[in-house]
Amino acid sequence: MRFLSVFGRYVIFMSRVFSRPEKARIYLKQTILEMESLGFNSVGIVIIISIFIGAVITLQTRYNLENPLLPLYIIGLTARDTMLLEFSSTMVGLILAGKVGSNIASEIGHMRITEQIDALEMMGVNSASYLVLPKIIATMVFNPFLTAISMSVGLFGGWMACIITGALPSADYLYGIQYYFIPFYIVYALIKTVFYAFIITSVSAFQGYNVKGGALEVGRASTRGVVFSSILILMTDVILTQLMLA
Repeated sequence: MRFLSVFGRYVIFMSRVFSRPEKARIYLKQTILEMESLGFNSVGIVIIISIFIGAVITLQTRYNLENPLLPLYIIGLTARDTMLLEFSSTMVGLILAGKVGSNIASEIGHMRITEQIDALEMMGVNSASYLVLPKIIATMVFNPFLTAISMSVGLFGGWMACIITGALPSADYLYGIQYYFIPFYIVYALIKTVFYAFIITSVSAFQGYNVKGGALEVGRASTRGVVFSSILILMTDVILTQLMLA
């Protein structure tokens, strides 16, 4: 019953979020600011994590490839498909759930306990739409770019690992990442990213918006936002994989 109650409140909250904006120009300006805050500021962590994960995937595949009958370019192919199909969308989504999701929940939760949201409501502003809709649009637009960056940087990290360690000839790795390339894998990853962006932003905003109490409750709401977003991302990953790749 508690689940149904929370889900019902979430649906009502989202109906308020997607109600018609009062002034589209203000929403556009706010969306651009949120792209910088939630999207552009996440580029650094995505690059750092992706380059090392690409290197680790390449090296682990090389050191565990014991069958002499398998060609070495399989390593590049494995790194490419791992980055495209799973890491650059789902794993980066989980990372952003921790960084972006906690930021959103904390920001809106702080506004709730300091009565800034109540002040917006007193002025006749739809606070749910004004605070949350620009964030949702910003992440759904910008996160696919983060995924594309992760793909490119991850494959580059694998290539650098080949050069630095000498575990695999560079030519074999480059041939592997080009071998039997399926462009739909990129489309599939970007579609998943859009769903993940919506989940991260809406769930975290819902938790922050409904905070009751003091600063301690803001921290708990931030934690719940990250946990629930991560669970929903993994569930969505299973569903979309079955629908799009089966």
